[in-house]
Amino acid sequence: MVFCFIKKVTGHVCMKHHDFKTKLPPQQGDIGTVQPEMKIGIAMSGGVDSTACALMLKEKYPVKGFFMHLAQPDFEKQRERVESVAEKLSIELSVIDLRDQFEKAVLNYFTGSYFHGLTPNPCVICNREIKFGLFLDAILGAGMDRMATGHYAQVLEDEKGFHLKTGIDPKKDQSYFLSRLDQKQLGSIVFPLGSKEKEDIFDFVEENGFTHFRGQESQDVCFLEKNQIGSFLDRRKPDGSTGGKIVSTDGKVMGDHTGLFHYTIGQRKGLGVSLGVPAYVTGMDMQRNLLHVDTDPDVLLAAGLEATGVTWHDGPAPASTLRVEAQIRYRSPAATATVEPRGDDGAIVRFDEPQRAVTPGQAVVLYDDDRVVGGGWIDRALPAPERGRR
Repeated sequence: MVFCFIKKVTGHVCMKHHDFKTKLPPQQGDIGTVQPEMKIGIAMSGGVDSTACALMLKEKYPVKGFFMHLAQPDFEKQRERVESVAEKLSIELSVIDLRDQFEKAVLNYFTGSYFHGLTPNPCVICNREIKFGLFLDAILGAGMDRMATGHYAQVLEDEKGFHLKTGIDPKKDQSYFLSRLDQKQLGSIVFPLGSKEKEDIFDFVEENGFTHFRGQESQDVCFLEKNQIGSFLDRRKPDGSTGGKIVSTDGKVMGDHTGLFHYTIGQRKGLGVSLGVPAYVTGMDMQRNLLHVDTDPDVLLAAGLEATGVTWHDGPAPASTLRVEAQIRYRSPAATATVEPRGDDGAIVRFDEPQRAVTPGQAVVLYDDDRVVGGGWIDRALPAPERGRR
């Protein structure tokens, strides 16, 4: 039996078929409204998660693989890795070129945010606009009924619609990055790994002949070479961008900075000042080109935040305040809070206990237990009451 492996959308070469003794890991997750005759397009990266996703689904559904060409600095190496996995799985693979769209939707947002004193979250934007936007459209346009990815999250459906929930592995849950997906997107995707533990996934793929994945986690930001944000921004900085002064909370000059876009709220390392004790970035004055630092970490505590661009997964904004768990950055534990909707797309989030380094530009995601109920963009932190200086 021979399958055709599509190297690019416009051409193909043929690869040999491989047989697998596919053992599904325990507690295979619910994949929602997928029917046996439905065709599933699998977003492939050549990593362990998308490989496990393909292994699980290919035994039950007609599947094809799809790979995004974005701005990966090692694209050729990644493509070879994906091709190797697809060949071994004997599934057809298409490469979808989204470089121009990625540049406009993600890279321009990423750089523009830093140059305006914000700390962006490119994965949240990419998921909404590219991966589950244009890439999903391309997969459905290629005749697939659903798109599957290796994300650690769950989508459940009831009479009210589709609901995004956390993955059961708390160390790998990715619902934070998926929080801005809408009903149409949630209804078109499948997350087979949402009910799995990461360690079970490694065991599963190893049982099926893929023994090289351990220790090969993907990097945080796909378009950064070796995750070097500074050098990436230096190449794209606007004309006239210059360094400036680092000042303490009381206005004392502490040193020089190399450009405000090199820093983020709460940053401690790489400030270029030696004070004998740790110093933390507490703010940026874009008009005066000043970087504010303080040696008291409690200055970073915030009682809450104002959010803009807020979306609600269950329809219109709640008519009254809502008790939630609010997550202000990935891998940071969610904090119990009260959220007060403001206008069409705003909200005030007040924490039960002050939170550290609330950072404008980052996403805030609101949970009811394990279900995402909404989220938005952090506009500013609400200062905590004075606790006395150290």
